[in-house]
Amino acid sequence: MTALAEAPPAPSDELPVRKASARKRLVPYWLLLPGILWLIVFFALPMVYQASTSVQTGSLEKGFQVTWHFQTYWDAFKEYYPQFVRSLLYAGTATLLCLLLGYPLAYLIAFKAGRWRNLVLVLVIAPFFTSFLIRTLAWKTILADGGPVVHALSTLHVLDVTSWLGWTDGSRVLATPMAVVCGLTYNFLPFMILPLYTSLERIDSRLHEAAGDLYATPATTFRKVTFPLSMPGVVSGTLLTFIPASGDYVNAELLGSTDQKMVGNVIQSQFLRVLDYPTAAALSFILMAIVLIMVTVYIRRSGTEDLV
Repeated sequence: MTALAEAPPAPSDELPVRKASARKRLVPYWLLLPGILWLIVFFALPMVYQASTSVQTGSLEKGFQVTWHFQTYWDAFKEYYPQFVRSLLYAGTATLLCLLLGYPLAYLIAFKAGRWRNLVLVLVIAPFFTSFLIRTLAWKTILADGGPVVHALSTLHVLDVTSWLGWTDGSRVLATPMAVVCGLTYNFLPFMILPLYTSLERIDSRLHEAAGDLYATPATTFRKVTFPLSMPGVVSGTLLTFIPASGDYVNAELLGSTDQKMVGNVIQSQFLRVLDYPTAAALSFILMAIVLIMVTVYIRRSGTEDLV
């Protein structure tokens, strides 16, 4: 009875099968390893280094040492809070303009472009074939004093309105907030269009037909069907636009003046000109914290976690 109760030994061919199964389970982790190493080397370690830099004291001549001087954060924010406010204002305005300009174009590509869809998509991403710096410099020519754009805006009295709002000085566009926002809007517009198109393209056209069968007007169909279903694209597009725009410094440097400097310009100056590394690192972390809080609140208020 004891011999019968004992479990029979496992067949010898089961061991290779188990090893093969264990190797298959490890395959996803091996595939993730290069990406994890990349993030550790080029993201996590620089973040740790910058965090330690932000709490250092000293000078370039005597050297910097970690003294856990957190007062640097408060001093940096107190001195440069106008640049923080300006950065968020410019980035938010550019994001809103990108949404207003990009949504109709994304809708056109998704539902109306037909056989021209691929061509229009290529035209949307075509600016990426040119350097970011060159694209921004081109706007200095477009918005040049005495140019056709400024003349047209002046004729239409647009400059009078923007001057009343404080975005221009009434006679020119360059070296004004309007120029910086125009540059931000142009450079980051594709980041808004592509997520919107992806989200709209997934909407089943039969839903529009069903809404029409229920006597919904086109406006009602858009408000009740299209826009709610495209919210993942709206959220993704606004994040992909707002986050890099808030830290941008090229547009303010080339299209603005000293009165339009954003926090990115301050960080760049502190790192490369003033050589005050602790203040520059503290400003970077403050900006990151502000953007992270705003993004978290925005995602929760938007009512969607699908950011595909």
